[in-house]
Amino acid sequence: MHIHEEFFTVDGVPAVLWTSVDDTTNVRPLILIGHGGGQHKTAPGVLHRAHHFVNSGFAAVSVDVPNHGDRPTDDRYQSIATEIGTRVDSGEELAPLLADFHSLVAEQTVPEWQAVLDHLEFGSVGYWGVSLGCGLGVPFVAAEPQVRAAVLGLGGASAPACAEAAARITVPIEFLVQWEDERVPREQSLALFDAFGSADKTLHANPGRHGDRLPDHELDSAVRFFTRHLTPH
Repeated sequence: MHIHEEFFTVDGVPAVLWTSVDDTTNVRPLILIGHGGGQHKTAPGVLHRAHHFVNSGFAAVSVDVPNHGDRPTDDRYQSIATEIGTRVDSGEELAPLLADFHSLVAEQTVPEWQAVLDHLEFGSVGYWGVSLGCGLGVPFVAAEPQVRAAVLGLGGASAPACAEAAARITVPIEFLVQWEDERVPREQSLALFDAFGSADKTLHANPGRHGDRLPDHELDSAVRFFTRHLTPH
């Protein structure tokens, strides 16, 4: 399938949309892909997932998070990112600092992502995001009624604000855990899964550390998940 890639901005926020060249309408469900920390809207993992989603009957969009990709450097976020890197090198506990960082950035990204969805005007929307994409995705999914299903993971409930946002989420959730995650303690991931208010939620645990590649079958599972919840029966 030929895939059309369209770069655009909404209120100065850079984004990219992937669609099938044969699709001239916005009838297909849209998957918003949240990228990881230190990555950007066209990182290899984002592109891989976007193309897989489009080839499976969806459209996909990704947006540069502040201080990433084509966004200007933000001194507030950069100083925290530097501290995170220092703690990684020294082996210190990261979860509380990551949670505070995600909460701070989400105050900006939630309205930005909502503006992107309003600009695109798709009727059915899903969300996929792990690590930073989970930390920002939880408050976004909690706040955005257009999102009808979400795949999240590699995140935890170490901050009360994250658990509170998770409790407001009632759409179906597929949640991914790396069992040897050195950045997000396993008990924090399980606490976040438990905090989701969704009656339909599934936990997928795989061996591996935080930065290890997710198994390919998880992307196939995400396609089946979004197909069930975003496409007409």
